Amino acid sequence: MSAAKRTILTLAALLALGQPVHAADAVAVASKIDTEGALLGNMIAELLQAHGIAVVNKVQLGPTKIVRGAILAGQIDIYPEYTGNGAFFFNRETDPAWKNGPAGYALVKQLDAAQNHLDWLAPAPANNTWAIALRRDLAEKAKLATMDEFAKYVSGGGAIKLAASAEFVDSPAALPAFQKAYGFALRQDQLLVLSGGDTAVTIKAAAEGTSGVNAAMCYGTDGQLAALGLAVMADDKGVQPVYEPAPVIRDATLQNHPEIPGILDPVFATLTLERLQSLNARIAVKGEQAKAVAAAYLKSQGFLK
Repeated sequence: MSAAKRTILTLAALLALGQPVHAADAVAVASKIDTEGALLGNMIAELLQAHGIAVVNKVQLGPTKIVRGAILAGQIDIYPEYTGNGAFFFNRETDPAWKNGPAGYALVKQLDAAQNHLDWLAPAPANNTWAIALRRDLAEKAKLATMDEFAKYVSGGGAIKLAASAEFVDSPAALPAFQKAYGFALRQDQLLVLSGGDTAVTIKAAAEGTSGVNAAMCYGTDGQLAALGLAVMADDKGVQPVYEPAPVIRDATLQNHPEIPGILDPVFATLTLERLQSLNARIAVKGEQAKAVAAAYLKSQGFLK
């Protein structure tokens, strides 16, 4: 059994027993198990420690269900979450607020404060949602930067072949939603449907031109995008929910450490889409350690000495 799995099982057991998993005077910092979770979680931990706040590092604790359950149970104190996930946390998937960055943030902040005594700090200006990316050479040559421009290019006979998962192609909320909103249609011979939902595979197919592919299903801040030379088409009509990362903190912890927003908000404000793509690439593509990448970025921006 891997260390990660042991950690998840240990936490689950402690939660079931109602036992604390960190000292009362320390802030337990957690994150999800993915690349971006590790990056952002380590940033939070490094910053709090640098400002004299004792930290218990539980970065890469597990998937959303585990981490969300841990903060609701008071077993962790802070972790980075995505605004759009509020739609699922509160069973409000049809609320149009999730497709607007500020509105979605305001709604999840209000709901979590009222129901769970959790506070959402300022989000990063980066949307990690489902998207379509093109080879950068094609995007620059055809002057394509938005989904509206992409749709006009496809409808005008532009050569496009998209690598995507079956879920992205078939789910009404994914490609069909894009096609309906922007008024274009991809034929079957313009699709390369790959098993699974791994965006690393679809991005690689586009970068390498596999079977004529020059476009890929992706998530907005995927690290491979920058490394492999793909450009994300902006969803200018807001078809997909906005998923901006933000620290979520327990009210009790915030009351004990009211300085935390002043520490974290300026850092998250610098994390644009392009910067997160680049930082994620250093971890996912170049194999650097998330902790080292987080610390190096914070030092480069003057947030750490």
